[in-house]
Amino acid sequence: MTRKTYFIADLHLSENRPDISAAFFDFLNTHVLEQDVDALYILGDFFEVWVGDDYVTALSTDVAKHLKSVKDGGTPVYFIHGNRDFIMRKQYAKMAGMELLDEQTVIDLYGTPTVILHGDEMCTQDIEYQKFRKKSRGWWWPKLMLAMPLWYRKKVARNAREKSKLSQADKPMAILDVVDDAVLATFAKHNVTNMIHGHTHRPNVHTYTVNAQTLTRTVLGDWYTQGSYLVVTPKSQQLISTPFV
Repeated sequence: MTRKTYFIADLHLSENRPDISAAFFDFLNTHVLEQDVDALYILGDFFEVWVGDDYVTALSTDVAKHLKSVKDGGTPVYFIHGNRDFIMRKQYAKMAGMELLDEQTVIDLYGTPTVILHGDEMCTQDIEYQKFRKKSRGWWWPKLMLAMPLWYRKKVARNAREKSKLSQADKPMAILDVVDDAVLATFAKHNVTNMIHGHTHRPNVHTYTVNAQTLTRTVLGDWYTQGSYLVVTPKSQQLISTPFV
């Protein structure tokens, strides 16, 4: 049986979109639980918002149950934080059977060293967001937020989402995309020729030529209207989108 590894990102799971949750559970049942899968990697923005591991909902519990069944079935599940769920901690990860990875992690993908990340740090033209990202990913801001009452965190998250929507509406699409200089710097930092990330919601495979080397960057799709995933085998990779029925 062919070995394979799956990558997903940007599902933005929420109680308001049961169709996305249903598509995700179907994906797990069809592609992961019933096949010989080496690993499942979730590259951020898995949930629409995450205000703390202590905020337990029917959705978060159901998602954890499904992921734990994947882990218990012998397929490891790895998670990299996105800009929506960066304060997820070990409590929920343990409940879901996931291993938390560094925001930029190099893996051996069937002999090809590959850097995996959410990707938001490469959108360097969005100065406003990068300032917030620097603050929010520091040591003190998450610690301060998680010390606040749950009702307050939910209010902050709600306000942040509204502010983000207004901010993005006024920005050209180019500003919200990754910047080539940042991409190439990330390749150089990790000394790899392969990269997989999400965040931009623009599924595609990009190539660059640097010093006679071909660099490949694969962008995962979002799950707003489709199930989108990358499947990699020892001999190939395929970026697949399956529209919701």
